[in-house]
Amino acid sequence: MQNNKYLISLFFLFLSFISTGQKTTLEESKTYPPLISNFQTGPLKDIDMLLNTQMAFSNYLVDSELMKSNFTVNNLRFEIKGKIHDKVYFRFRNRYSKVPDPNTIDNISRTVDLAHIIIDVNSQSKLTIGKMIGDWGGYELLMNPIENLAFNNIIEKSDIFLVGAAYTYSIPDSKSKFNVQLLNSRTKTFEEQYGINVPPNINETETPFVFVGNWKNSFFKGKLETSYSYCFNIDAEDTYRNYFTLGNKFKNHKFTLYYDFHYSLEDLDNKGIVSKSIKKQEMYAAQDVTYIENWLRAEYRIKQKVNLLLTIMNHNAYWNGNSELNKNNKFLYSYGFIPTIEYSPFEDLNLKFFIGYVGRKYNYSAFAESTYNAMDYSTGQLSIGIISPLLIL
Repeated sequence: MQNNKYLISLFFLFLSFISTGQKTTLEESKTYPPLISNFQTGPLKDIDMLLNTQMAFSNYLVDSELMKSNFTVNNLRFEIKGKIHDKVYFRFRNRYSKVPDPNTIDNISRTVDLAHIIIDVNSQSKLTIGKMIGDWGGYELLMNPIENLAFNNIIEKSDIFLVGAAYTYSIPDSKSKFNVQLLNSRTKTFEEQYGINVPPNINETETPFVFVGNWKNSFFKGKLETSYSYCFNIDAEDTYRNYFTLGNKFKNHKFTLYYDFHYSLEDLDNKGIVSKSIKKQEMYAAQDVTYIENWLRAEYRIKQKVNLLLTIMNHNAYWNGNSELNKNNKFLYSYGFIPTIEYSPFEDLNLKFFIGYVGRKYNYSAFAESTYNAMDYSTGQLSIGIISPLLIL
């Protein structure tokens, strides 16, 4: 109980600090100057260099009990992008808050998020080649990662940055844009992804690809935006994954609302959430699982320097392939909430302080509890820190 009082006191102390002496005007959008401006007219004028940073002091709880407190660099990503030809662009981003791992099927370290070129085919079409983000809809995924204190389970457990090719087509005189991608379906090897617990009827495929189809549009003079997608993954021989995402964004002056819906049908448990819970009793990874998620984020800028955010999310895991005679397909239900306050003290520097709490509750079904000894639990994380996508050049 004392730990909870301590955390709550920190939260309100920060709230009182940022509420003092603020202007009442609001800036809808703001362009920040680069830290180094000498090269804006020289040969580097078409090159941007950024340092995406999120650092925090965090307190971690399990079932309301404080487990540890420490300082962490949650995100540190160096990015350089720009124009190298009238019709050719490039983008590279490397992550320094992740352990380098060269053992990937695409022969590039997992610390590299992005490494691709973009070619303007014509005024409506673009071709992208290299390592890129999988365009499977949803604004949770499309946001700069430093803006999220925690991801919902599907995004958190997925390979997001993959090597391949993409073709984007914008319909003339329309807000519609279509993007198709052919990518590797994973960065890990088959053995690393599924371990030694692959069912005997499952064999590695020679073509571990994912096909992505995405449609983006905007309505009502840009107030409503959509990003809808379908992905077809080849995870193993005759073993597939169908993934649907519906992303929606509504913006009206001070208020922005995001809503994502995720639906993943997996012949073999790619996320590993069900498989992890049954591995002590079951010899093989789970087959025929379904993951369904909802993600909602609201942002309201109450003052020029103060932004309020609330994220609410839930996750449902179904094991349709369990061997029980009286099947209870629902295996796990979880939900989370992330209230956050952001304070931007500088007019000419994109740096903000934040305080946020990530609360999560995991509820297992009676079947999971009785058969696999699964136990409900909750986690919490109270963080105070800074977020800064610094434009260096």
